[in-house]
Amino acid sequence: MSKRAVDTVFEALFTLTDIRMMLRDTAPQHRLDDDEKEAAEAMLRSLEGNIRTLRKELIG
Repeated sequence: MSKRAVDTVFEALFTLTDIRMMLRDTAPQHRLDDDEKEAAEAMLRSLEGNIRTLRKELIG
C-alpha cells in the first residue's frame, strides 16, 4: 500500500470522526442548521474524494 493510500485512509477517518461529532452534537433528532448542512456537504465531498483516491491507489 502506498503512503498516499495510508494518508488518505487516515484523512477519511478524521473526516468521519468530524461527522460523528456533528451527529452527537445534534442528537437525538439530528436536525442540522444551514451552517451544519454546509459543513456536512463539504465533509461528504471530501470523503468522496478520499474514496476516489483509494480506488486509484489500491485497485488501479
